[in-house]
Amino acid sequence: MKSKTSVGDVASPQGETTEPVQTAKQSSFLRQPRAVWAIAFASVVSFMGLGLVDPILPAISQQLHATPAQVELLFTSYLLVTGIAMLITGAVSSWIGQKWTLLSGLALIIIFSVAAGSSSTINEIVGFRAGWGLGNALFISTALAVIVAVASGGAARAIILYEAALGLGISVGPLLGGALGSVSWRNPFYGVGILMLIALIAIIVLLPSMPRPEKRISILAPIRALRHRGLLTMGLTAFFYNFGFFTLLGYAPFPLRLDAHGLGLVYFGWGVLLAITSVFVAPRLSKRIGTLRSMYIVLALFAIDLLMMGFGVSSQTTLIVAVLLAGIFLGINNTLVTTAVMEVAPVERSVASAAYSFVRFIGGAIAPWLAGILAEWFAPQVPFYVGAGAVVISILVLFSGRAVMRHL
Repeated sequence: MKSKTSVGDVASPQGETTEPVQTAKQSSFLRQPRAVWAIAFASVVSFMGLGLVDPILPAISQQLHATPAQVELLFTSYLLVTGIAMLITGAVSSWIGQKWTLLSGLALIIIFSVAAGSSSTINEIVGFRAGWGLGNALFISTALAVIVAVASGGAARAIILYEAALGLGISVGPLLGGALGSVSWRNPFYGVGILMLIALIAIIVLLPSMPRPEKRISILAPIRALRHRGLLTMGLTAFFYNFGFFTLLGYAPFPLRLDAHGLGLVYFGWGVLLAITSVFVAPRLSKRIGTLRSMYIVLALFAIDLLMMGFGVSSQTTLIVAVLLAGIFLGINNTLVTTAVMEVAPVERSVASAAYSFVRFIGGAIAPWLAGILAEWFAPQVPFYVGAGAVVISILVLFSGRAVMRHL
């Protein structure tokens, strides 16, 4: 039977890459081509951008005289553009090739991160973060596929390597943002630009030219894929779940009342727990009790965690503990959701990922801005209650699609 997956796609659950893969006995997990490490390094820096701004949100708010809702737009513009751009990344990659897609994404991140650091108003930063989101979409939509294509040891090991890079980037981002941001809120943006320039040069030198996929991907392919009930269910589940995720990531730094260094340390701990549980705990839990059951449990625990943050919004200790606990729940759920998306839709993996990412990033884009508005209009605990309610809705959505996802 011929696989639907080309070199341009991540291998589907039943598919194969066109590159010959080695068995686990033939190759060590860490013995990879230099090109793989170049992309992994770039992936770490790319995912730093997600939590990098967390520690400097209060500083930007104070120094640029912006309200929390205005500052939250740094997340909103970034995620909104990332989500929408996901619809075209597959088509772009099939037109200009994977290497040029990677390089284009990195170049945009460099340009817009440096521009954000040089901004003098909150609106300028928000706009440049939107451009950063476009570069991020081009890069992350292609990086995993390229790692799978060029790594040794098989697709499974390549995916683990990518997940490790993702977790490391999410955890180090707040720490770097806190360290650099304690001097100036501009420094984290410049730091990303410098690191991405190093990654850009490494990929130019180390990644060989890759043939363009024989099959062109239509811009409408991700939208058509959402006609599948299982994929749409997972996308909507992630949409509501991301309300809770980005309420915690984008809004919680304000009631925590810590300086940039303190916020960096708290979210570093959060990111470390997220990375560890996503790589090591989630696969074991899924194997033991099943993917769907695991998601029900973890989402329920996350909703309870957000409620705890609402009830204890005046207690700094309670908020810190709740943020760290959330790292455990989010790490597990991220891997479970990604696994479910890859298994539930009868389309190429890259198309399924683009469709799912489009829906979930839209939810992530709305949540931080809405949290800031709710805090201003009502009370500081209200965003956490709304986030918890959204996570409960995600459980109900997931349950509604159980008939087409029994195999999970």
